[in-house]
Amino acid sequence: MTLLSNGTSTDTSSDTVVPSYVLDSWWTPGDGAAAQRVLDASTGAEVARVSSEGLDLAAVVDHARTVGQASLGRLTFHQRAILLKKLGQYLGGVKEELYELSARTGATRYDSMVDIDGGIGVLFTLSSKGRREMPNSQVYIDGDVEGLSRDGSFSGQHIYTRIPGVACQINAFNFPVWGMLEKLAPAFIAGVPTIVKPATPTGYLTEAVVRHILASGILPAGSLQLISGSARDLIDHLDYRDLVAFTGSAGTARTLKAHPNVVEGGVRFTSETDSLNAAILGPDATAGTAEFDAYVASVVTEMTSKAGQKCTSIRRLIVPAGRRDQVVAAVSERMARRVTIGDPRAEGVTMGPLASTGQRDEVLASVARLIDGGGRIVMGSLDAPAGADPEGAFVAPILLAFHDPESPAVHEIEAFGPVASIIEYTDLDHAIALAARGGGSLVTTVATHHPDVARTLVLGIAAHHGRVLMLDRVDARSSTGHGSPVPHLVHGGPGRAGGSEELGGIRSVLHHMQRTAIQGSPDMLTAITGEWHTGAAVRTGIHPFRKSLTELRVGDQTQGGPRVVTLDDITAFAEATGDKFYAHTDAEAAAANPFFPGIVAHGYLLVSWAAGLFVDAAPGPVLANSGLEKLRFVTPVSPGDSIRVTLTAKRITPRETDEYGEVCWDAVLHNQNDEVVATYDVLTLVAKE
Repeated sequence: MTLLSNGTSTDTSSDTVVPSYVLDSWWTPGDGAAAQRVLDASTGAEVARVSSEGLDLAAVVDHARTVGQASLGRLTFHQRAILLKKLGQYLGGVKEELYELSARTGATRYDSMVDIDGGIGVLFTLSSKGRREMPNSQVYIDGDVEGLSRDGSFSGQHIYTRIPGVACQINAFNFPVWGMLEKLAPAFIAGVPTIVKPATPTGYLTEAVVRHILASGILPAGSLQLISGSARDLIDHLDYRDLVAFTGSAGTARTLKAHPNVVEGGVRFTSETDSLNAAILGPDATAGTAEFDAYVASVVTEMTSKAGQKCTSIRRLIVPAGRRDQVVAAVSERMARRVTIGDPRAEGVTMGPLASTGQRDEVLASVARLIDGGGRIVMGSLDAPAGADPEGAFVAPILLAFHDPESPAVHEIEAFGPVASIIEYTDLDHAIALAARGGGSLVTTVATHHPDVARTLVLGIAAHHGRVLMLDRVDARSSTGHGSPVPHLVHGGPGRAGGSEELGGIRSVLHHMQRTAIQGSPDMLTAITGEWHTGAAVRTGIHPFRKSLTELRVGDQTQGGPRVVTLDDITAFAEATGDKFYAHTDAEAAAANPFFPGIVAHGYLLVSWAAGLFVDAAPGPVLANSGLEKLRFVTPVSPGDSIRVTLTAKRITPRETDEYGEVCWDAVLHNQNDEVVATYDVLTLVAKE
């Protein structure tokens, strides 16, 4: 490892006070307010001062509950999702300015990309999933309807509606951009206003992002507020309507969880905290294999990315007995070849300092505790890297080895920096037990190309982790990496990791909503959900395929048939399609099948005929059939039986950015005895006008 400096002076200082944005205006503390100094991580020069002294947090909460709730409540899920996409596009155009500011936090260009581009990427991903996986309405239906009466007059349905309060998001210092945007995005789509409280050491970067967000004019009034400085008595003003999403230390999380408004008042509380994440090297991943190389590369990346200041960083290397020295040598060699420590603004630097000198001191103290607990340094040193600015927060990567893999220290002490420990396991059961000793983690990597090893390890450790990355020669290059949560999948973990979830696609939106069971008649369920329920009122007359999306209403219905099915029809379909399964072609074999009375019609023949029975053939508003869903064949149809179809507009989803929308039609086939033959949903694209 080498160290470079950009030679900048540390004599400069700043009287800038990082403002808060509350009640839809900027706020700064009055003269004489006690303010905390924030320093450049590399040089120790003052960047800004931060204080929230005098800020009326009760008014901030009230503004979110009133103005924010009202402005977001006028929008649908899709409309909110589109605003997020526009916001992502806008921030993408100003990110170079954010990169420059991010360097002051100690972040390299790559670190800043993970934070800034990663945060913007969350906006795009959740915007896309919100439009594809949620209705263009304000109610989200959870699961199928539950019939609660014999005659269908009384049913139940689970729905999600937004919580009526505010999402208070208390973020850590290591990801001042991603940490805010990954929490803001799902709350916004849900329709819940956000109060952001960033960590003070890097909150000036969060403030810069908020300033750009406001300059864009994209977000509605009251939907975003920013507290720069201490959160002080914020939770005192919250109740069961509100949510707190915390990222930080387990100690702080325990303090917040113990607040009376959380324990007794019903404030929803989620936390993502300390995590002694592991990386398990499979017994088949010997030196020279692609899995071994991928494992070593992952370890070096996770120890040095963000200078190891990631809740997902690898803290414990769990390797087969006798393999420790090989791994240490490989990690050391790659570290020396790939890692250059210094001011991230200097050319060639690949690892910057920690976020603050206070953080540096905490990391070094934790390393000392690990040594006292049985570890010995096998790579790196407690000394400052050669050439490091003494005013900066530099720590060299440190790898410790423990002779006793059961040592409590290695499974209990996290040095939140470029520090990891290596231990050995005797067999897979031992590896599983060691991984579990972390007490619950955000992520573990398993490096193996052996399917049985992968299955054994994953089934053994999955319940102790929020995410497991399978790393082998196939995905080594395409993998997003051990330490990179993706917005599509959950981020969080049990036990020590906080016991909560963030992200996970639409799951993260639902975290900001209340699931409620509603019960009533089909007409009432239809009115509440906006989706037609069997037994609710219908409208006939004009064929619904003649109606534009603007004219169409849920409950619009058409019927077709009957049509008699003959043996010749079945035989012809078998010949035309090549589907000569014996139930359609061999009378003796079909009769021996316990599910059929003899030869029966192909299910797809019936579905095809149904389309012919309900379609309106002339050109009109219906543009295309985009799919079928939930197809079920219920009653076999024999030669001589007849079928009829009932088609009802079930759900109408206008697309905000197109001249058409999607209509989901409820399709039911009956036979001549009024028995249900098949049920399914037909999806069509329909012009708005």
